[in-house]
Amino acid sequence: MKHWKKMIAPIVIGIIAVLFLLVYLWIFNTPGVPGIVKVVGIVFILGLIGTMIYVTYERIHEIRSGEEDDLSKY
Repeated sequence: MKHWKKMIAPIVIGIIAVLFLLVYLWIFNTPGVPGIVKVVGIVFILGLIGTMIYVTYERIHEIRSGEEDDLSKY
């Protein structure tokens, strides 16, 4: 695991983003929010959380495989 220092930033940013989205998830789950807004908001936020986890996983995989600079592909 020679690239562990390069993986710290994506992991920390991923955790912060997921925690931020969990706060919004909690807000949508409070009483007083109409039912359809609650359902759409929760589904949307859960989708964003899943996407953030997937993107973080992909970035870690890129770092481990040696593709540290994504811009070199273009």
